[in-house]
Amino acid sequence: MWRNASGSLRCSPRAARIASLAGLGLAALFMSGACVAASHGVGAGPASDSVAGALDALGSSNGTTGSTALALRVLIGLTLVSLIPALLVSVTSFLRIVIVLSMLRQGLGMQETPPNSVLIGLALFMTLFTMAPVLEKVDRTAFEPFMAGQMSMQSAYQTGMAPLREFMIRQTREQDLALMIELAKAPVPEKEADVSNVELIPAFMLSELRTAFQIGFVILLPFLLIDLIVSSILMALGMMMMPPATISLPIKVLMFVLVDGWELVVKALVGSFH
Repeated sequence: MWRNASGSLRCSPRAARIASLAGLGLAALFMSGACVAASHGVGAGPASDSVAGALDALGSSNGTTGSTALALRVLIGLTLVSLIPALLVSVTSFLRIVIVLSMLRQGLGMQETPPNSVLIGLALFMTLFTMAPVLEKVDRTAFEPFMAGQMSMQSAYQTGMAPLREFMIRQTREQDLALMIELAKAPVPEKEADVSNVELIPAFMLSELRTAFQIGFVILLPFLLIDLIVSSILMALGMMMMPPATISLPIKVLMFVLVDGWELVVKALVGSFH
């Protein structure tokens, strides 16, 4: 990113390229990762061995590793592009951001404002902002070499998952990771590399849910206080038939605007990622 003459932030061509290509690369990498995770003790068996063998065959052509035909790579990418929404929720910061924004709208008391499309769009661009270093590293070290035929699918998966795993491990609580390892009845890992994606991803999602609810609770408290004050005043005036939301809604919107609430929420969300 850079700043133009007016001082506003503009996306660099590389950032735009990451936004368009990284998702497709992640889908292909994650799909092949299912087979690798299976080989670590989760769902391992003849079926997973045959799939892994098929992926190895796709990664080589005429006996030369990494020379997958361009048409075949494009076909694989288009087939796996449907996994991008699941990946977006599972391995990125999108889950935490969209939950906090939804709780903010609930606290304001407006069910349809901002609309869902606005919240999702804001969450997507905030996800791209917070995940930009990780996606750029995945694009540079795994996606570009794979699309250029310089790296096999297996190698691209292992290289591309490393930055994502590092990001997820930083955000995951030890208690949540221990819970998933216990439920999987897997041996206690001695180092981070021994934790399989099948255990790490749900542990990461649990940690994201917990953090999102913590931030949402802090956001909801001022709105709850306004509702209590308005309800008490209406009761004291004997206006019990008037819905408190009729009075509290404009007050909450005014307070949120005066304290520049959107800036505070965005700063809190971005600053919550380690």
